[in-house]
Amino acid sequence: MATDYDTPRKTDDDLNEDSLEELKSRRNDKSASTVDVDEFEAAEGLELPGADLSNEELAVRVMPKQADEFTCMSCFLVHHRSQLAREKNGQPICRDCD
Repeated sequence: MATDYDTPRKTDDDLNEDSLEELKSRRNDKSASTVDVDEFEAAEGLELPGADLSNEELAVRVMPKQADEFTCMSCFLVHHRSQLAREKNGQPICRDCD
């Protein structure tokens, strides 16, 4: 937020009066009804261009963990041995989690 240093400064009395006025206005604002919108419901009607993937099937080849890989016991991702930072209680920890 930009600050205009040329404007006159307010005294403590002015600040107290302003804060009382703000509190009164906030109390009136809170008494007004607010609508709680569920984000999931709001996003349900949102359509992205070219995003109709209802008839698509994903073809992903899943490979088992290789001999030179390990599973980090902190983030549970499979990493190459070169990413091994240390072992904590006999459990491997990757460099990202260390």
